[in-house]
Amino acid sequence: MPTSEYTLFSGGAQGTETEFGRLAEQYGIQEVTYTFEGHKIERTRGLRVLTPEELMRKDVSLSYVSKLLNRTFTNAPMMRSILQTVMYQIESGYEIFVIGTIMEDGTVKGGTGWGTEFAKICNKPLYTFGQVRNSWHKWTGEIWERCETPTITSKHFCGTGTRFLEDNGRQAIADLFAKSFKK
Repeated sequence: MPTSEYTLFSGGAQGTETEFGRLAEQYGIQEVTYTFEGHKIERTRGLRVLTPEELMRKDVSLSYVSKLLNRTFTNAPMMRSILQTVMYQIESGYEIFVIGTIMEDGTVKGGTGWGTEFAKICNKPLYTFGQVRNSWHKWTGEIWERCETPTITSKHFCGTGTRFLEDNGRQAIADLFAKSFKK
């Protein structure tokens, strides 16, 4: 299947999402970048600005998210909107690829953790490259199992993760694209 039939769903934020978008463009993959009014992002290719009404459709209890991730999320409107946007990204992708830090409790560090947990709730194929562990892991439904570099097999996939992308995370994304879309 030609790469032009694939679509990356992401959020255009600095770090991981910018790198996913850069490679998607390089490989000729379509891109949908979800955002909202007033959100500072780095990528604008395929921009999809969500309305306040669309964001409200994905409203989630921050108490629930905090409890699920064993950490506290601020109730600031910006944080709420970011979490709502993440839900659109995850919902749109049939496979989810994340770069971040896998915590001891099985969650992923930071706001990326919500996207990862939402992907688990939605029972989506989910892969995380742990920058600290320096390896890919697949969610089995119960645990993170170390795996080789995965392959993007769905035409609609989500690429998201930390704003603090390290060199090994950048290489993991490059390897994912190279393995999935041989030039």
